[in-house]
Amino acid sequence: MAQTLIEKIVQKHAVGLEPRHVVKSGDFISIQPAHVMTHDNTGAVMGKFKAIGASRMNNPRQPVFTLDHNVQDKSETNLKKYAGIEAFGKEMGVDFYPAGRGIGHQIMCEEGYAWPGTMVVASDSHSNMYGGLGCLGTPVVRTDAAALWATGRTWWQVPPIAKVELIGKLQKGVTGKDVIITLCGLFNHDEVLNHVLEFTGDGIADLSIDERLTIANMTTEWGALAGVFPTDGVIIQWLKDRADFISKRGLEGVVSDTYGKNGVHPRLNYDKINDLENNPTKADEKAFYTKEISLDLNTVSPHISGPNHVKTMTSLHAAVGKNIKIDKAYLVSCVNSRVEDLAEAAKTIKGKQVASHVEFYIAAASSEVQAESETRGDWLALVNAGATPLPPGCGPCIGLGVGLLGPGEVGISATNRNFKGRMGDPTAEAYLASPSVVAASAIAGKIATPFDCESVAPEGEITENEKPISDEGSVPLLDGFPEILEGEIIFCHQDNLNTDGIYPGKYTYIDDFTPEQMAEVVMENYDPEFGRIVEKGDIIVGGYNFGTGSSREQAATCLMYRGIQMVMAGSFSQTYKRNAINNGFLVIEAPQLLADLKSEFGEDKLSVKTGWKIQVDFRNCIISIEENRYPISAVGTAAQELILTKGLENWIKERINNE
Repeated sequence: MAQTLIEKIVQKHAVGLEPRHVVKSGDFISIQPAHVMTHDNTGAVMGKFKAIGASRMNNPRQPVFTLDHNVQDKSETNLKKYAGIEAFGKEMGVDFYPAGRGIGHQIMCEEGYAWPGTMVVASDSHSNMYGGLGCLGTPVVRTDAAALWATGRTWWQVPPIAKVELIGKLQKGVTGKDVIITLCGLFNHDEVLNHVLEFTGDGIADLSIDERLTIANMTTEWGALAGVFPTDGVIIQWLKDRADFISKRGLEGVVSDTYGKNGVHPRLNYDKINDLENNPTKADEKAFYTKEISLDLNTVSPHISGPNHVKTMTSLHAAVGKNIKIDKAYLVSCVNSRVEDLAEAAKTIKGKQVASHVEFYIAAASSEVQAESETRGDWLALVNAGATPLPPGCGPCIGLGVGLLGPGEVGISATNRNFKGRMGDPTAEAYLASPSVVAASAIAGKIATPFDCESVAPEGEITENEKPISDEGSVPLLDGFPEILEGEIIFCHQDNLNTDGIYPGKYTYIDDFTPEQMAEVVMENYDPEFGRIVEKGDIIVGGYNFGTGSSREQAATCLMYRGIQMVMAGSFSQTYKRNAINNGFLVIEAPQLLADLKSEFGEDKLSVKTGWKIQVDFRNCIISIEENRYPISAVGTAAQELILTKGLENWIKERINNE
């Protein structure tokens, strides 16, 4: 069976597969990623780790701790927190990078953790960035991180996979940031929501690693779970340059005393690079992709995003015509604070001065980036022009530290998110742009262009492919897992049904709320009628992106406590899906069934007790309703184990106790 690049990478990191199992999109599997990164949230993961009874790391070489979010906070409380994380890392023998070394994602790239052709996860949504180096980087939640610490593995359902073909070549002055802003704005109706993306096309060859990292990073904002570039000569050369740099630098940057034997870096070394160059992981020619998207890079021109919405884009030419005054400008964060970014901004601003009413903040992605920028003279050019330097870290991007947007202020930023209130006051407005546009705007005191540019209409296309019917045999089921599940359908048609609708926020922090009380308030904000018609044993069928919104686990467990057997939907918020299965509650995509329910019952009522009796055949991956049949993805043994043990924490405890 032909496999995509993503399926091949996952195949290498899957554990416990049946013989001859070929990994494909939709599979529930156990994964053992090469690394798991946690940052300031390491403290929260430590709590979960200890609560499940774990006392040691399954593999101390797998976790990586990096302190990067709240690095400006020198309070006794935060310093104590940081010291506790460092001490725990030392006790466990884990690689630890202190505040000031840089943003975790950048460190993962610089220090060779994010290796092409491997899978690396992080308890942070911008782990997508590793895809710029050909590494499958994807986020996990904190419970998953604790599971990885304790057992070395967790579960994953391989998402739908889309191909994004970049053709042609960017015009002079147009950047990778403009590419991803264009993709987010051009395809802004959840076309890639919860997909993994593979970038292809002849346009890739002219994209630098810094540009690829920027594009991969913001596939998060586009809605994807990962965005991966192929391993090509550009990546190989970047790795060789890093190995040369480390060879000259020496091994003082290597944090573990088990590393550095014979003076060779454990990850970034020439033997590994040569092996990668001779054996790159590639997609098969006839691999299946759910969707295929193309973008002509020749038609990409500078754009800005916002305000307050990443998927709202405006051509820079049109934005300049609107005369948008700014109060603050930012060149910070994991998406656009690397050497090339700082160089472009310095080139734009050199010899000029930041407007008197504008505050311009800069922070390098890492201490190494800042040192290189200083050597080149770019850092000094920015500071001399009036920029305020901040330490390497997240800072204003996440709404921490100095320089946040005040009430009614307008900011332009080279960060990856401009959600209302994220970078400061909720009445402020934030726009996203490339580093050179941010620098030009800081000088002009309003959104401005660093060079003459025409407004070009970007050209792109999208094609959806029909998934072929699988001819595979039956799915093996674990002892105790039901072969058939039956119930009546409760139809809740609404797309993007959020967690507040399912479980109202006002109950979230009532710590002594019992399961029985949680069951009583199910769907209270969505539809009061739901509670009057639902019965134990029912099966919910919901719309697309079911469970979007906050990460509260109660939005999954409250349905389970009410006696709902499972939820089916057109698609799920990835966080909701993880929370559900991590608590032993099964959720499955069934878009064809959803389409038939919408056709039959319409959308007049929020909740409908359909009278349709459904039979779910897990062995043969088929839903039956009278004579109608609907295919579903296989519920693999990884998911079956979690359902049978009633959740991930119990699953971890079983493995710890059996060691």
